[in-house]
Amino acid sequence: MSHSVAGEPPSAGRRAAPLTTAVYSAVEWDLLTSLPGRVLVAAAAPGPGRPQRGVKAGLAGLDAVAAGRAFDSDLVRAVVAAIYARHDGTPEPTERLTDLVDLLAACRAAVRVLHRRADPADSAAYRQWVQSVAARVCRAAAGPGGHPGSQSTSPADRRFLDRLGGALGLG
Repeated sequence: MSHSVAGEPPSAGRRAAPLTTAVYSAVEWDLLTSLPGRVLVAAAAPGPGRPQRGVKAGLAGLDAVAAGRAFDSDLVRAVVAAIYARHDGTPEPTERLTDLVDLLAACRAAVRVLHRRADPADSAAYRQWVQSVAARVCRAAAGPGGHPGSQSTSPADRRFLDRLGGALGLG
């Protein structure tokens, strides 16, 4: 039986669970694990043409983050596990969480990290999952009819989602 050395792919094409996180530096991993929460907060934040969101929108975002546990992506599942494992109680500054310019820059940085380090399928799954967090917040905020496939999101929300998708390399 052959054992893989740190940094080498596991033998026989099997993926070792720790390899998912081991390929990222601490800074890169922090970026990937903090981005979904930052997106949730930004999607829930008021902005031009975007009113303050209610609890329903925040819960929809949390549900979208949790839905990552069922993704067919080792990376997404590892990120969700890391998010739920955090219990340091230190909130990030609100301005870092909601500043759209900084958020879009963080999305582009995450795309660069994923391009360098992630399997293409994991990269695509992660980027789509992160955008789904924002989309679910926006749909929940749309009120009745704000369900999957609904076109009831506001023009400002659609612009936000388009910009987010572009920064994530999805558009």
